[in-house]
Amino acid sequence: MVLDSGPQSYPQQHPDDFGNGLPRRRDGKKGFPCNGLRLYPFVSPSLSLESDSSSPAQTTRPPSRASCLRNPEPRPPLNFCPSFASPCSWMRRSESTCAVNRRDRARGQIRSAASLPHIPKARAVGPSSRKSPCLLVALRPVNIDAEREKFFQSRFSYNPQFQYEEPVPEAVLEKYKEASGQFISQAIGIINAVLAKYGSYESFEATNGGKLLSKCQIWSTIRKYMQKEGCSGEVVVQLTEDLLSQAVMMVENSRPTLAINLSGARQNWLEGMLRHEIGTHYIRGVNNAHQPWHTLEGRKQYGLKPANPTEEGLASLHSVLFRKQPFLWRAALLYYTIYQASHMSFCELFRDLDHYVQDVGVRWEYCVRAKRGQTDTSKPGCFSKDQVYLDGILRILRHRQTIDFHLLAALGKVSYEDIDHLKKFGALGKARIPHFMQDRERYSQLLDHIVRTNCLKDEELEQLLPD
Repeated sequence: MVLDSGPQSYPQQHPDDFGNGLPRRRDGKKGFPCNGLRLYPFVSPSLSLESDSSSPAQTTRPPSRASCLRNPEPRPPLNFCPSFASPCSWMRRSESTCAVNRRDRARGQIRSAASLPHIPKARAVGPSSRKSPCLLVALRPVNIDAEREKFFQSRFSYNPQFQYEEPVPEAVLEKYKEASGQFISQAIGIINAVLAKYGSYESFEATNGGKLLSKCQIWSTIRKYMQKEGCSGEVVVQLTEDLLSQAVMMVENSRPTLAINLSGARQNWLEGMLRHEIGTHYIRGVNNAHQPWHTLEGRKQYGLKPANPTEEGLASLHSVLFRKQPFLWRAALLYYTIYQASHMSFCELFRDLDHYVQDVGVRWEYCVRAKRGQTDTSKPGCFSKDQVYLDGILRILRHRQTIDFHLLAALGKVSYEDIDHLKKFGALGKARIPHFMQDRERYSQLLDHIVRTNCLKDEELEQLLPD
């Protein structure tokens, strides 16, 4: 079911962002230049290490679902985002628990965040036009629930035999079949730092993550965050229980869409998830649409390196940026799990993770992520894509003193290594900078705090990643 939240009282986006024909923001403020970039001060929160939420709660409350249904109000006139060529005047709610992976999608295809905002024309599904499912769907076993039950009934001695709706493309499996051990020492060090302080990850999560949020609380947090970034109504938001990850940016029905896993939406960490998906993936995607390298041909013309690991590394840093204890646990454990999966069976991997994760349900999820793509999980093997998070994090932290982070956001989906030679070609007049990156000095301090908290040493990073 999809519900529209009705007419909104949010400030409107600056007209330079979306075309001259759109209304100005209600407060009349304009963007201001900063080193060649235009920053839009929709909200200026205090950047504090003391809280993951960077601004006080707003008093504006959304109309209740029941009142919307009883007293439907006319929708406001549609505004259009040139970057996405679709209407974007309000945030749409989708409360379907299978909206992400449903098989009967007739329009649009789920695509990775790196492809935003290049959205294909919607096509009807028919015998001659049916496409293979996207990677997110293709890698999710169709018999995952049945295999989970067998695994737990066997007391963790049965290696799942996964089945997939369609064969996973061989090129994809080949690309991600090898695990890296380059940063395994750092991954184990981060994990041990958490355990040394809290005893277990479950204790860390209970102490720092806060309670799980209700749907109503999630919508409220999302609405406030969208206002901070000045992008209210541009992104469709779905709440789901059908994701292997915590959240994902994608394109559905030709609109940018954020799917959030209900089981991971915690009070003190949800805004970090929004900084990851909206403040990093979405905003860099919008900025990328204005650049001459926004197409594959353009990337080749300018000799661009792949956007990853920079893209996911930057987003992962933003996830923990304002936490009191910004441990990089998830990125480190994913890296370690994949490294171990490359030479272990599913059962062996599950037992190995017992050292770090007590919750057997959470442990199962980590093992599935590492073994996805496999049919017979009794054999060693992995799907190494999730190692990109820690890889990108450490590369960015290694070069954090020399990276121009405003340009890294403004130039779009580019590697930090390409900034110097691209900055003279970039279209920066309409660039958006996430609100939490605008104070350069404070942003730098927060990155330094992440380095210290995770017991990382600059000397080690320089040896691992020499210039």
